[in-house]
Amino acid sequence: MIVEYAILPTRVKAVIIDSLIIVAAMYLISEVLDSFENVAVLIKMFCFALILLYDPIFTSLYGGTIGHSFCNISVKKESDLSENISFPLAILRYLIKTSLGWVSLISVTANDKRKAIHDFLAKSVVIES
Repeated sequence: MIVEYAILPTRVKAVIIDSLIIVAAMYLISEVLDSFENVAVLIKMFCFALILLYDPIFTSLYGGTIGHSFCNISVKKESDLSENISFPLAILRYLIKTSLGWVSLISVTANDKRKAIHDFLAKSVVIES
């Protein structure tokens, strides 16, 4: 089996798609919550947490986000390409990815497996599906 690692433009496209999805979700949730007079803080916190955990939840359960799926790429364990990374590793990967931003993503051009900094730390690879 020949493994094709995702190239930078494809990964950038997935990030842009996911960013649009997150913005749309934030807008939709805020509109729904605004339609009620009094919304409990716990419900607002739960909705905010779901938005924050979009990437780790989808990555650990489905091997990638909606953006990844649209771009025909997926996030897998480097040690076993048939398995998704665990939820804790998906959270770590997401936190590093968002903290370092484009610096992490651009690092994919510096190695054969096209791994970003967040992939090195989460022991993941992004492959073409």
